[in-house]
Amino acid sequence: MSGQPAPSSAVAIRPAIPEDLDALMALEVAAFATDRAERRAIRHAIASPSISLLVALDGAVLVGAATIERRRGSRRARLSSIAVAPSRAGTGLGRVLLDAAEAEALGRGCGFLRLEVREDNGAGIRLYERSGYRRFETVEAYYEDGTTAWRYEKELGEGKGTGTAAPS
Repeated sequence: MSGQPAPSSAVAIRPAIPEDLDALMALEVAAFATDRAERRAIRHAIASPSISLLVALDGAVLVGAATIERRRGSRRARLSSIAVAPSRAGTGLGRVLLDAAEAEALGRGCGFLRLEVREDNGAGIRLYERSGYRRFETVEAYYEDGTTAWRYEKELGEGKGTGTAAPS
């Protein structure tokens, strides 16, 4: 089928490496009109022991990324970004990245994953709600353009420790 994007199941997910920096910057520009991560922040995330930056590759082409932040002593991780190349929108890549982010958080001992989403991001809201996320807070003027954020959380499962209430 010419002109059709490859199914997202064809992507490989792996941790970002320093050589991905230029492609990650290009993805930020393509995927986000505002609130873009700066080059130095992405470089820091690649090397940070408390941040997991996962990339989705279609062959050699970087088509998506997910950033998961953790704090020492907390069982809550934060999904601070999911970026999907515009050419891959609607192919299920967002769900693939979300599943990978959840697995990464769980594998690092986090039993909960939190995130923020723009109130006008219908596709993102549908993805998170269909994936079992529960909205628990609204934050007015959260984004740099003044848009409100909806905060969501999902209990991921057992991981390390118990599945009971987690400290912040």
